[in-house]
Amino acid sequence: MDKRSLIADLRDKRADERNAMGNLLEHAKRSRRGLTTGETTRFDAHESEIRALNDRIDELEEQVHADEAAADMAKRFAPGAAARNNPTNEQRNPMSRLTVNEPSTYSREGRNSYFLDLARVAQTGDSEARKRLERNNVEQRAGLTTTNGAGGEFVPPAWVVDQYVRYARPHRVFADLVTTNPLPAGTDIIQLPKVSGGTATAVQGTQNTQVQVTDMTTTSISAPVFTVAGGQVASLQMIQQSPIRTDEVILSDLAAAYAQNLDSLYLTGTGSNGQPTGILTLAGTNAVTWSPTGTPLLTGTATGGTLYSAVASAISKIWSTRFAAPTAIVMHPRRFAWCLAQVDGSNRPIIVPAQGSAFNAPGLLGPDLNAEDPVGTLAGLPVYLDPNIPTNLGTGTNEDRVIVLKADDVFAWEGNIQAGAFEQTYANQLSLFLRLHTYAAFQAGRYPQSISVISGTGLNVTV
Repeated sequence: MDKRSLIADLRDKRADERNAMGNLLEHAKRSRRGLTTGETTRFDAHESEIRALNDRIDELEEQVHADEAAADMAKRFAPGAAARNNPTNEQRNPMSRLTVNEPSTYSREGRNSYFLDLARVAQTGDSEARKRLERNNVEQRAGLTTTNGAGGEFVPPAWVVDQYVRYARPHRVFADLVTTNPLPAGTDIIQLPKVSGGTATAVQGTQNTQVQVTDMTTTSISAPVFTVAGGQVASLQMIQQSPIRTDEVILSDLAAAYAQNLDSLYLTGTGSNGQPTGILTLAGTNAVTWSPTGTPLLTGTATGGTLYSAVASAISKIWSTRFAAPTAIVMHPRRFAWCLAQVDGSNRPIIVPAQGSAFNAPGLLGPDLNAEDPVGTLAGLPVYLDPNIPTNLGTGTNEDRVIVLKADDVFAWEGNIQAGAFEQTYANQLSLFLRLHTYAAFQAGRYPQSISVISGTGLNVTV
């Protein structure tokens, strides 16, 4: 094998190692945790292999350069060399050629406008605009496993969707916490098989006698596909003549509304009128009531218990019925703010900063109060804040809810966000209808016992 072929093989191996590292990081990110000990060991091994491959590639490239320089010198002084055309630098040294990555069709710094091209296609069928839109589709779907709903619609630029869906306000905290899979194409309902009754074992009474035989029973649960959509009528003047990016202004607002709506559906969907069944309306979850007769307290002694004891009860119910540990607590920001305001008998805060020294603290405050990552811990579990949890529940319509759950037991499927521009019925007023939609499915009923919902009058107090 010549040196150039060997370099190509080494580069392929390096790419495989980088992909393996990326997969480890992506899996940990989707699970909202750091690398495990085993994953860290594998990550370090991949990193060491990449360094070794880099050294070997550099060594071989230097040898190639030296060989080509020697060959060039020999040609220059060979008989008849002066009569031959001088080779170009690229011919002498193919390794010097630069690979230039083609820029994205619709980048933040680019001159192409996504919505303007949608408008051109809708109005005149502009072939160049359609080519750009189709090229953008390829770019955005290159790393995806599904092209759900690709019937003539176009996928918005990644820089727009990534920036505004992920960081939408209110944030889709709960929706990003559960296990999310790509939505398969060509289906309107996802069926999940479920074991409803297991096998059994028993001690064999005597030799050569019948052993325990209990047949497994199965059933299935379904997750209907639902549609989340929104639109905006925009003047053609704004699309074509505006000096600002209408892509960013309109699509970011639609994406923000989509993110909030999807998160709310996962939490409070009714299961009817096209909505999925949300966590707070799901039957069979563990119910924990916290209704103290006196002043609600985070910790201490109180008739009817404290919020901390309610969380402990919620954890216990999951352990006792799901036989596995919960992974997260999700509460409204006002509930965590109330927790932060609680003090002990010496007026010291009960939830203390994690960086400081704390003795038997029931909860810890994280380094940052950010919208997507855990803000701290309570009873040893990470706490996530979701402003989409209702605050108008209970008999007094003033309660929120606290959810304790094993988040990886809850499944969701989400398709590509799609956008379109339509001039029908708006042509006589020089307007376009700009539409955003996607398809999704949600099923929290795989293990209802892995979810505990805390309710009661103690959750109507605020700071």
